Amino acid sequence: MTPAAFTGQLLSFIARLITGAQGHWKGCPPTAEQRIYIANHQSHFDLVLIWAAFPHDLRASTRAIAARDYWTTSAFKRWLTTSVFNAIYVSRTRSKPDEDPLEPLAEALANGDSLVIFPEGTRSNKGNPQPFKSGIYHLAEQFPHVQLIPTWIDNVQRVMPKGEVVPVPILCTVTFGAPIQLRPDETKADFLCRAREAVMEQRPDPYWVGREEEGH
Repeated sequence: MTPAAFTGQLLSFIARLITGAQGHWKGCPPTAEQRIYIANHQSHFDLVLIWAAFPHDLRASTRAIAARDYWTTSAFKRWLTTSVFNAIYVSRTRSKPDEDPLEPLAEALANGDSLVIFPEGTRSNKGNPQPFKSGIYHLAEQFPHVQLIPTWIDNVQRVMPKGEVVPVPILCTVTFGAPIQLRPDETKADFLCRAREAVMEQRPDPYWVGREEEGH
């Protein structure tokens, strides 16, 4: 067994030990067909938790998106994301005016890979995700045959809150909903709103679905 494979199994074991890492496949089966998993983003631990919730064959064919400015700050982080998670680095800010941040994602999809994407673009400590950025719309437009799976990661913000480095044992779940796709003539704004709502519909507590927490 390679060091990367051993580390992957070890991280999966630790994630399950700390959180349970329960995967609930409500709207689709856990099959290794090409998909884009669109998930809420509340912690850097999201990447580990959703990966641990996948069956082994899905891990082999699914690549997560990792923020370049965070995951390349040390040799260990670079090794972890590239060798263990086979992640794709994306820049949250453009270094050049003509840089296309979606290019590596489109290349991975063209090669037949599945992706895990956090469409908010940054972590949020709020109950509901922030408005989705337009990248997922352009990928859905460019790859209409690829299923989009709304995914809700629950409780992970309590395992590793923003600014913390030591995880706290808390039961977490990852819920995978029914596939959605870009509708004919659907506007970008309408699609992004519908995709965000589809993700929120997967949360175990339905009270906040379609609502903003502020003021309630």
